[in-house]
Amino acid sequence: MNANDFGKKLGIGVRVAGRIAQQRAQQHAQEAARAKNEQKLHPEYDSSPRSVPGVRDIRELPEIREIKEKSHKLTRAAGRGVGGFLRPFSRVGGILWLEVTGFFFGLFALYFAQDVWRVRQSYAAGPQHVHFLISAIATAVFVYLSVSAFWRARRR
Repeated sequence: MNANDFGKKLGIGVRVAGRIAQQRAQQHAQEAARAKNEQKLHPEYDSSPRSVPGVRDIRELPEIREIKEKSHKLTRAAGRGVGGFLRPFSRVGGILWLEVTGFFFGLFALYFAQDVWRVRQSYAAGPQHVHFLISAIATAVFVYLSVSAFWRARRR
């Protein structure tokens, strides 16, 4: 079954099911109103629709149950088809995501590396010693994140 035929059949089935459900709901509402009027005349019945004689729950109708089962099967088939179509794109998308995040981590690593270079004279005991250490640690973390993102992208 090609996609157009599947879509047409699914659309027709949904419209038919909607019409049937609407008709049954209208019948149910009319019968409930009729039962409510009868209840005023006969107070021995309580007000719940299940206890009113002759009124059935719409979900118990065999037509509705059959339509639900068919639509569930078609929906599962469509989900498998879409999943099979998108699987290669998810792999490529995952690789692309890792490469983009690796690139941005690399940019942050370069930013902090410039800061390390700027305050390199204070690496041991200068006035900006703490600033140098924080920038060096941040550079190391972002270099690690960048390299590991590209490494994971390559392994995929």
